[in-house]
Amino acid sequence: MVVGIPAETFPGERRVATVPAVLPALIKAGLDVLLEPGAGAAAGFGDSSYVDKGAALAVDRAHVFAAADVVLQVRTLGANPDAGRADLELLRTGQVVIGLSEPLGEPGAARDLAARGVTAFSMELIPRITRAQSMDALSSMATIAGYKAVLVAAETLPRMFPMMMTAAGTVTPARVFVVGAGVAGLQAIASARRLGAKVEAYDVRPAVKEQVESLGASFVDLPLDTRESEDAGGYAKVQDETFYARQRGMMGRVVAGSDVVITTALIPGRPAPVLVTDEMVAGMNPGSVVVDLAAERGGNVEPSQPDDVVTAHGVTVLGPTNLPSTVPYHASQMYARNVSALLLHLVRDGAVALDPDDEITTGTLVSRDGGVVHPRVRALLEPA
Repeated sequence: MVVGIPAETFPGERRVATVPAVLPALIKAGLDVLLEPGAGAAAGFGDSSYVDKGAALAVDRAHVFAAADVVLQVRTLGANPDAGRADLELLRTGQVVIGLSEPLGEPGAARDLAARGVTAFSMELIPRITRAQSMDALSSMATIAGYKAVLVAAETLPRMFPMMMTAAGTVTPARVFVVGAGVAGLQAIASARRLGAKVEAYDVRPAVKEQVESLGASFVDLPLDTRESEDAGGYAKVQDETFYARQRGMMGRVVAGSDVVITTALIPGRPAPVLVTDEMVAGMNPGSVVVDLAAERGGNVEPSQPDDVVTAHGVTVLGPTNLPSTVPYHASQMYARNVSALLLHLVRDGAVALDPDDEITTGTLVSRDGGVVHPRVRALLEPA
């Protein structure tokens, strides 16, 4: 069975789906790896490093798709809505495609893949169970996003993060407020603390308070009813607008006293909730910085724009949408381990075998035999 690794075509995407270090495990499982020339170059992995580990180089992109039984990508159609359409005609019935695909946000892409007869697996749908931890690409990429968000904020803020005792007097530490204490938020807290900032954090799920405090940050307690704040997968649940309005009102004072605000609140399959209003941004000191990691999904911060730098009321508001791609070497390394773990889980005797009783298989399988089979994605395609 041939595993194909094409170059990524999404604008600005520098990651690659497989790195040389994971190839021995794939080859040991009886798989042949075919690489599009230059696929790993932007991430720091030259073609020769793949060949040294047993991969073969394709003639071109079309050769990869023609020869591969399984195609591994960082961004499949859905997560690469424009450039990814050029690959549709290269795909064939029965071919397996594994990658990030935005299935709950772009369900039409799943329908298009199904129409080509593709068996598609989505890395976003990896179930949050112990057996699947090694496959959890969302957590891997969120770790990088949280880390890089702090570095971007520190570079933009016109003051230093740590407290310093100098001959010119004492430099007070920057105050950082992290909204959302999921994987990205916790990594942002840890990174800001390592830089010496005074950190506060808030999450609608009170259960994360202990994790926040274990990293040296203060948990902001808001007197809100949060009993139904978390779903079975550990994600924050969507709340009604009354809840968010009360939340914003109580959070305003914390935002106003912060030099940096980093927002990370996302709800799978839904637009990001607005947690920081334009009025709250106006209450911050000029020169303060806001980093909205949810900008691609509509944003947690009212003035933010995807991949843009907005100055609102003297405050710099950043809306980066693909921070993992700015650290492509380690992002590719982590993603490659995730996607290869899923692939090896699916492979039996050198071929992909679908177990209808396996939670990981059924949880990530989006399309098969010409139809969209994932219940949540299929429901999004059905007429209201």
